[in-house]
Amino acid sequence: MIKLLDEINSCTLCEEFITPRPVVKVSKKSKIIVVGQAPGTRVHASGIPWNDASGKQLRKWLSVSDEQFYDTNLFGIIPMGFCYPGKGKSGDLPPRKECAPKWHLPLFNELENVKLILLIGQYAQKYYLKENFHKNLTETVNHYEDYLPEYFVMPHPSPRNRFWLTKNPWFEEHVIPDLQKRIQGIISG
Repeated sequence: MIKLLDEINSCTLCEEFITPRPVVKVSKKSKIIVVGQAPGTRVHASGIPWNDASGKQLRKWLSVSDEQFYDTNLFGIIPMGFCYPGKGKSGDLPPRKECAPKWHLPLFNELENVKLILLIGQYAQKYYLKENFHKNLTETVNHYEDYLPEYFVMPHPSPRNRFWLTKNPWFEEHVIPDLQKRIQGIISG
């Protein structure tokens, strides 16, 4: 695993398009894998995954402390794109398409103890669920139980998604309590 992480941290696969600074945090013993989109500007600068408002909201949804979240024996963080993809018209650009096909399978092959994979946002969901992705993110998340026990699907916890959360109160009322129960069961189990 150390050799593989060194290779990822040295990756320059997309340097002609962006400034590489891969952000990944995982160990062989990680129980819960967080597959999100890609680092934002703050995470790109710090090198600490989910070290922003989205991460704060994610930890709230998971009902875990910072210490728990950054314990790689509990959580592994493997984004769809390991580097900040740059700014687009309405937020950050989508994750680069090179990372997941190159690095995800080798990483997952090293993991020994995965109990749950969190697929955060449509990029992760479309990649892993393939034809089982519903017509959109809302429908996919509304049918989250279809993907259990391997995957737990959820929207991105970005502050930009506050309108989605307002329009879909069932997510925080019904899905989040189930998520928290599962996470606590894995952590305490």
